[in-house]
Amino acid sequence: MSEHGRSKGHRRVLMTVDAIGGVWRYAMDLAAALKSNNIEVVFAGLGPFPADDKVAEAGRVGKLVWLDAPLDWTVENEEAVAEVPRLIADLARREQADLLHLNLPSQAAGMETKLPIAVVCHSCVVTWFAAVRGREVPKDWQWQYRLNQEGFACADTVIAPSRSHARAMEAAYGTIGNLQVVHNASGLEASDEPKQDFVLAAGRWWDDGKNGDVLDKAAAMTRWPVAVAGATTGPNGQTMRFRHADHRGELSHERMSALLRQAAVVASPSLYEPFGLAALEAARAGAALVLSDIPTYREIWDGAALFADPHRPDAIADTFNTLADDPQLRAAFGRKARARSAAFSVEAQAEAMCSIYCGMCARDFSTAAE
Repeated sequence: MSEHGRSKGHRRVLMTVDAIGGVWRYAMDLAAALKSNNIEVVFAGLGPFPADDKVAEAGRVGKLVWLDAPLDWTVENEEAVAEVPRLIADLARREQADLLHLNLPSQAAGMETKLPIAVVCHSCVVTWFAAVRGREVPKDWQWQYRLNQEGFACADTVIAPSRSHARAMEAAYGTIGNLQVVHNASGLEASDEPKQDFVLAAGRWWDDGKNGDVLDKAAAMTRWPVAVAGATTGPNGQTMRFRHADHRGELSHERMSALLRQAAVVASPSLYEPFGLAALEAARAGAALVLSDIPTYREIWDGAALFADPHRPDAIADTFNTLADDPQLRAAFGRKARARSAAFSVEAQAEAMCSIYCGMCARDFSTAAE
């Protein structure tokens, strides 16, 4: 790769990002950690434009350029995203990027570029349907399947955030070449702040995969208050209403972090979680975790959390009440969660990504020499 006039060893990565879900937090934390490895990040934003606080955060970490283009899972047909790969490739040329880091597989489909491409599959419609609906993606969404497969084929490296999600991807798409696992991470400082007697959960509650309805029913049977944070209206008009849990609305990362430090118990009842960043952030804060009994959470938190059947509100409520009634058990699981969370540092994540980037660039050199 050329240096584009930059100092030796300095690299520029163009990374796609959106302001709707967890990809934003992933991108900001990773980009901040990459700085110490002489890697600067230009963020290519897609989808709804972010709030001012997010724009300011991205500016502190790297450079943010917002493209007038949607995310694949927010549109009804592939024509709406047909120009996305070209827009990204054009921006990469203008910004003199050395490498592309794409956080949606479809963004790589048919892309014309000589730059190495890393595709991270944080989630996708196809694996979501398998986990949440128990069936294949509907016919009118089959284009998502095809674009994602094309994106995997165009990528030099495909990354999954957990072994469980990697297995789900290959169950859905077949064998994926150059598939690697790099766990997500949290940049939150570990905390042992005194806890308050309430349960906290966070998510995009309009998404059925987050299982908000079941959590709300569990809240009606829980002795402690259950507070929930996050959007209840989705980009395509999806809605969810809480009747028993105390909905705090959408919170900034700073306000959410403060709540996480206060909550004695943090829950995630999700049916679909390729990683589950909210659980990790809660663990950093020393909360006792109550998680849905799904493969991802078992992979990451087995032995450091309590698990409940996500289809049974009574089982979730019983687990909440068990922790509410037993301060020693609650404290013990808080300590276990905090200890386990140390394995998922942004430094370890950045080191793993740097190794992947270097390997991709070495292959790029080898190809150019042939």
